[in-house]
Amino acid sequence: MLTYLSASKIYPVTSAAIDQGVLAIDPVGVIAAIYTAAQAEALKIKPDAVYQGSLIPGLINTHCHLELSHLKGRIEPHTGLLNFVSEVMKTRDTDEAQILEAMFAADEEMYENGIVAVGDISNVVASKAVKLKSQIHYHTFIEAMGFNPRNAKEIFQKALELKQEFLPLLASIVPHAPYSVSDPLMALITGLHTSSDNLLSIHNQETAAENEFFQSKTGGFLNLYDFLGLNLSFYEAPGVSSLQATLPKLPATKVLLVHNTQTTTADLEFAEKQHKELYWCLCPNANQYIENKLPDVQLFQEAGLKITLGTDSLASNHQLNILKEMQTLQEHKQVGFETLLGWATINGASFLGINAQYGSFEVGKSPGILLLEKLDQEIITDKSKIRRLY
Repeated sequence: MLTYLSASKIYPVTSAAIDQGVLAIDPVGVIAAIYTAAQAEALKIKPDAVYQGSLIPGLINTHCHLELSHLKGRIEPHTGLLNFVSEVMKTRDTDEAQILEAMFAADEEMYENGIVAVGDISNVVASKAVKLKSQIHYHTFIEAMGFNPRNAKEIFQKALELKQEFLPLLASIVPHAPYSVSDPLMALITGLHTSSDNLLSIHNQETAAENEFFQSKTGGFLNLYDFLGLNLSFYEAPGVSSLQATLPKLPATKVLLVHNTQTTTADLEFAEKQHKELYWCLCPNANQYIENKLPDVQLFQEAGLKITLGTDSLASNHQLNILKEMQTLQEHKQVGFETLLGWATINGASFLGINAQYGSFEVGKSPGILLLEKLDQEIITDKSKIRRLY
C-alpha cells in the first residue's frame, strides 16, 4: 500500500522543484511516483499527509572522523591546522568506553540531522561496532600516513590488516594528506585503486603552510616534523603547490579532495588537465573552526567542479549537521539553496557510488525523506530544521 506525502515544495534534486507536489512511497520509503499538484488532482490522489515545508532527500556527509567524536570541545578553535594536528595527537588516547559512547552519540546525531550516508575516515577499528549497528550507510576510508619512505611497507601492511578487521563493512585504504604520505607509501596505496578499491579520499590544501612546504621546504610544517622527530634530509621540495605535486601520483579512479581552502585558479587549471574523476569536498564549519577561513567557493562554481559537503569531526566542529554546513556557505558565499542541496545529496551519493539508491527523489530509489521546515524564500536560517519522515 502506498503512502502519499505532499508539502509546500518538493525538491527532487535532479529535476526542478515542485510546488505542492506529491510523493508516492511504499512502506519502506521507496519512491513509487512523483506528481505535480495538477497530476495528483487529475488522478484524484488525496495525500495522507500535507506538510508546511520542503521535502528533500537524505543528506550525504562525504567527510567525517567518527573516531574523534570524544574530542568535542577539547581543542581551541582558530589556532590553525598545525596546532590542531598536534593537539589531536596529544589528546587522542582516551578511555575506550568513553570513545565508543561518543561515537554512538555522534552517529545518532547525524541520523537525527537527516544524514543517510557517510564517508568516514578511520585510523583504528574502534568505529566498527557503531557502523555495524547504525541506520546510516558508511564507507570507511582507512587512512595511511607516514612521511618517512623507510616506513612505507610497514605502514601499508598495517592498513591492509585494518581493512580486514573492518570486514564485512565497505572500506578503502587512502592517503591522509600530501604532507604526511611518502612517495613509496603513496605508490602502494594507489596501486590498490586500479582494482578492488575504487574510491580515494585525501585532505588537500587546508592551510597556506602546506603549499609553502611543497614550494620551498619552509614554513610551519618544519616545526611539526621536528615535533614528530622526523629528519627531512631525504626530502626536496618540488617547487609547486601540494595539489600539483600530488595529483600526478593519484590513480585515474574517483578521488575526493577534502577542504581545499588554499586551492587557486592555477591549481584548478592543472587539475582539469590532470584528472577527470575529481570531487571536491567542502567542510566550511571545520575550516572556520581550525583556520578561520573558507575556500574560494565562487571560483569552484565557475569552474564547474563536482562539489560535495562534509562535517569533518567533532574535534573541529560544534555539530555533525550538513544543513549547518549549507547554511554557512549560503551566508558567507551566497550560494543558492538548490545548488547547495545538489552538493549535499546527489554529488555525495555519486562519489560514494550509491546514487542508485540515494541522493535524489527518483522512482525506485529509497533516498530517505526529510522535511525541511522554516526555509524562508530558500534561505537557511538558525530556525530551519530537519525532520526525518523516512
